[in-house]
Amino acid sequence: MKGVTGRRQSVNRVKMFKKPIKADPAAAIASAARTLEAEKEALAALEHALNNGLAEPFSRAVELISGISGRVIVTGIGKSGHIGSKIAASLSSTGTPSFFVHPVEANHGDLGMITPDDVIIALSWSGESVELKGIVAYARRFSIPLIAITAGVNSALARESDIVLGLPRVREACPHNLAPTTSTLLQLVIGDALAVALLEARGFTPDNFRVFHPGGQLGANLRRISDVMHTGDEVPLVSVGTPMGDAILEMSRKGFGCVGIVDGDRRLVGIITDGDLRRHMSEKLLSLTVEEVMTPNPKTVAPTIMAAAALQIINSSSITTLMVVDDGRPVGIVHLHDLLRIGAA
Repeated sequence: MKGVTGRRQSVNRVKMFKKPIKADPAAAIASAARTLEAEKEALAALEHALNNGLAEPFSRAVELISGISGRVIVTGIGKSGHIGSKIAASLSSTGTPSFFVHPVEANHGDLGMITPDDVIIALSWSGESVELKGIVAYARRFSIPLIAITAGVNSALARESDIVLGLPRVREACPHNLAPTTSTLLQLVIGDALAVALLEARGFTPDNFRVFHPGGQLGANLRRISDVMHTGDEVPLVSVGTPMGDAILEMSRKGFGCVGIVDGDRRLVGIITDGDLRRHMSEKLLSLTVEEVMTPNPKTVAPTIMAAAALQIINSSSITTLMVVDDGRPVGIVHLHDLLRIGAA
């Protein structure tokens, strides 16, 4: 009978959660607005805390993490654990080696992943998560620095920690004040603040960032134009004084819809595009020289510029190609399609 009752309760729960509801759009929007307002108030409370006591432990945490020779070990259970995983990922991708250790797995052997050269960041809103006891005890036993991110400034976790990043106690956006919402937002934000402060302290550059983000759109945007541009004989160039007939042939051969004009020192002084040809189209066109048709001082980029920045110039200028110059001399050309091909956007 007991087993039958249990199955009936399980079926009832399934029916309860699968029961169709009729959503009220106005009510949904009002609910979203209340959530946003609650989370804005929570962020304001965190900012107030940073100006009223949180700044000192925060700066000590940045100093501590900056000085270690090991890694940052992030841990937490439940929703705090999910936030901890993201914090560890953010730290790692911005130059602070870090990984997440699940506290339950830690109690079953993963403590061996943590060394005395590391520092531990433990997340718990209440500071009383029993699952953290093992990893906290391990930190104390082997004198591994422990940073707590918690709203329980007088909690068991806080008492055992070397540095406590005390978060303001805020009401959850959940109407029952139960589902972690504003609390996890504050954990996430303080983690982002740590990652960015450490990034800036290390002088982490876009080049460093690219090393850790070689794939996807972000990796494409961080590629330099020198990695993408066409060089050598592929670059359409003619000299000042060249007849327009020869310039048009160069444009046609290279297929970029433009030709760069260089002076006697091989410096770029102008460009002729398809648009310039249309504007000067007449029976006299072939009798002109390139300097009579060219647009002087064309937009150019350096070979060290990032792909994302080059794409922004192309889009904002309503053009399709950019000459790449070094010390005023053309060294390459890049087309809009080249940037789209690598996934820059």
